[in-house]
Amino acid sequence: MKQEWLEIYSSLVKQIEPDYKRPLEVSRKVLCVSPHPDDCEIGAGGTIARATKSGVKVDLVVVTDGSKGTFNPHAREEEVASTRRREQEESAKVLGVENIYFLGVRDGELTFNYDVLNKLITIIRITRPDLVLTPDPYLPYEAHPDHYYTGRLVSAAVLFSGMPLFNKQDLEKGLTPHSPRFIGYYYTSRPNTIVDVSNYVEYKISALRKHRSQFENEDFLLFILKYMELSGSKIGVKYAEEFKILPVKLLHITPFIEYL
Repeated sequence: MKQEWLEIYSSLVKQIEPDYKRPLEVSRKVLCVSPHPDDCEIGAGGTIARATKSGVKVDLVVVTDGSKGTFNPHAREEEVASTRRREQEESAKVLGVENIYFLGVRDGELTFNYDVLNKLITIIRITRPDLVLTPDPYLPYEAHPDHYYTGRLVSAAVLFSGMPLFNKQDLEKGLTPHSPRFIGYYYTSRPNTIVDVSNYVEYKISALRKHRSQFENEDFLLFILKYMELSGSKIGVKYAEEFKILPVKLLHITPFIEYL
């Protein structure tokens, strides 16, 4: 994509959403949606800590129960799920997350279904975030259906949550439509926003260590730190996290959005 076209597209977007290049600076409420316990910490833990330490309200949704997240053939799914829920609760406290919504879909069995979609719409209307974070559903070679369906479902939910006839029963319960301004995709191969988390990396690692069933040794944590160093080198800082940030208003019939 030629630079001149990128500049044209960027100028068009600024007319619709002038703050799209600075979503963290203008967002006072953030919702992070995780396919499994630990994904928000891996993909955005430093950014979550940075947000909460600056007074931003952050809530968390965990879509699946993580019940198959083990290499122990003798483990029981319900015990794994219980352990991972407890670990998620402990980890969220480290990051300053206010509320956790567990949707309880069985690990590895998420599909694009309207029950989960409607639950996400309801949560968005309850929490009323400015920015929603979730895995990039368009990540090349992503093999895990829980990840790409989470990203797809969240993308649809932020688009529909502002429309009163979607999940209309919310209105009957006293909720009102709400449209987030931005969606931010972590685990992305095409980032357009790099966040300096150098002062918050210890919160992220401490939160990840709460997921003891997943990180029994330090190897993966060292891998995460090295990747964060690589991301940081792109903007001249020690550690960073990368996101694809898009205005929610452009998540429909906008052919050039992938280039932003």
